[in-house]
Amino acid sequence: MIDHHALWIVIFGLGIGSYALRFTFLGLIGDRQLPEWLLRHLRYTAVTVLPALVAPQVLWPAGTGGQLDPARLSAACVALLAGVVFRKPIAAIAAGFAALYLVPLITG
Repeated sequence: MIDHHALWIVIFGLGIGSYALRFTFLGLIGDRQLPEWLLRHLRYTAVTVLPALVAPQVLWPAGTGGQLDPARLSAACVALLAGVVFRKPIAAIAAGFAALYLVPLITG
């Protein structure tokens, strides 16, 4: 167990850091027009965050002890294919979720 004082120091420090990061963008430059090159790069943020969150759970899932899981790998492939075909993130997520549920049922 962690000491209660250390826990509250960590929580307070993370809160201050989170606030400072958000204040940098919203408070300091929130009312200014951003340069076009920065806006162009910010458009790709969502496209890069989702794969970065999903890839470790597909390639090294903790639930299987780090072993590759065929159901997760096939669901990721289906989600990628649906994202390329439909160009809608919700369609890719729904297709991946459906594949993650259906592949174990089909393969037994």
